[in-house]
Order: sequence, then C-alpha cells, then structure tokens
Amino acid sequence: MARRVARLTLDTLADLPEDVRGCLGWELDPVRRAQVERAGAAVEEKEAWVSRVLLEWGSCGRVVYVDDEPAGFVLYAPPAYFPGTASYPTAPLSEDAVQLATAQVFEGYDGAGLGRLLMQEMVKDLLQRGDFRAIEAIGVHRAPELTLTDDCVLPVAFLQRVGFKTQRAHLRYPRMRMDMKSVLTWREEMEAALARLLGAVRPRRAAAAQRLGRLGRFGRFDGRPPAGPASGGFSPPPAS
Repeated sequence: MARRVARLTLDTLADLPEDVRGCLGWELDPVRRAQVERAGAAVEEKEAWVSRVLLEWGSCGRVVYVDDEPAGFVLYAPPAYFPGTASYPTAPLSEDAVQLATAQVFEGYDGAGLGRLLMQEMVKDLLQRGDFRAIEAIGVHRAPELTLTDDCVLPVAFLQRVGFKTQRAHLRYPRMRMDMKSVLTWREEMEAALARLLGAVRPRRAAAAQRLGRLGRFGRFDGRPPAGPASGGFSPPPAS
C-alpha cells in the first residue's frame, strides 16, 4: 500500500468524510455551534474556519492517504483558534502550547500505524515552526455512554501511547501534554547515535582505502617496485 501525507488545505479537507468536515466541537463555542448546526451550515463553517487559519497561521493539520484514498487526519492550531475548548473542565490550555484538537484513522485502516504517523508529522511540522514549547490536548476516558461531542475528542489511552502525559487530571476530560523539549532530546540522542555509528564506519573504510591505494602491481603496499633477485624478490623474465 502506498502512503503519503498532505497538508490540510481546503482541497484536502474536501476529501474527508462529511461528518469530519461538519465537526465543530473545537472550532466554535457551544452557542454558536448550535446555531450553525440548526442552520445546516456546519460544513461551510468548517471550510471558513480552515481558510482563516491558513491565512493567519498556516496549515493546521495533515491528511494521510493510502493508495490515494483518505485514511485519516490530524487537526492542530494555537488554542485561540479553538474557542470550544473553554467548555471543558480542564481548560484553558497552557500559553506555551499548541493544541492538538483531534485526529482520526478511518474504518478499514486500523492497525497500520497511521495514527502514530500522523502524530509524527504534526511534531515534525511544529519543530520546524519552533514557536511552541509543548503540545496539549483535552482527552477523554472512554465510557459506554458517549456524547456526540466526544466523537471529536481523542481517547486518553491513545494520547498516552504516543507520548502525552497528564497535565491536569480529571475523571472524564484530563488535559494531556507533550513537551517539545523531550521530543528534541530524543531526536538529538538519535542523531548523536547515528553520528557515532557513521564515525565508527568511516575511519575503517578510509583506512582500507588507504591501504589499497598503496598496493603495488605485484602485491607491495609501499608503492615501490618489487625487489630484484639480489633481495630475494621476484624478477620478471627477460624479454625475448
């Protein structure tokens, strides 16, 4: 299966299922969201929200495709773009954090590591931007009775698996956090380990190349012609 990851834009948003394009649990406060949903304008409101964030902040998510079919997405932005967060008991988020709002791997693509891939793509994007010290998210402890808004909230178990830790505990909606410093430390350790590995391999290759460069025509390594009979070496036969 061929996988690729694309930035979330109006074009890639259009590839997502309608229930995803109409989910406004984070983008609007509860009163405004109810008004939009009654008017049947949720999809249009989501498009307007994405357009505004693209203009003001840049791409606010990623979409993963498998064989050119959308298989999942992740949505993130500074907390100011998610007024719906204020309705959760563990709000507000920290000022130094970007907010991971939601993510989803679609049915039929479970177990392929796409959720972790989306998290890695988000972290890579935020490291390149360099504006935030952490990523925070409101998680939910899943229960049999799920509300509609819970469909847009990431399970705590998933957040913990990809490296988030509890920042503010709650029986239902804890606030989770991943420090970018820990991600940077992990990346630096990996780069240092790779550098040590390459450093150990390259000297051996260089030494081998140097020895081969000194190899003479008849097996000598000092670059001099082979010894004659007086020194007990090999002497080629005289030309006839």
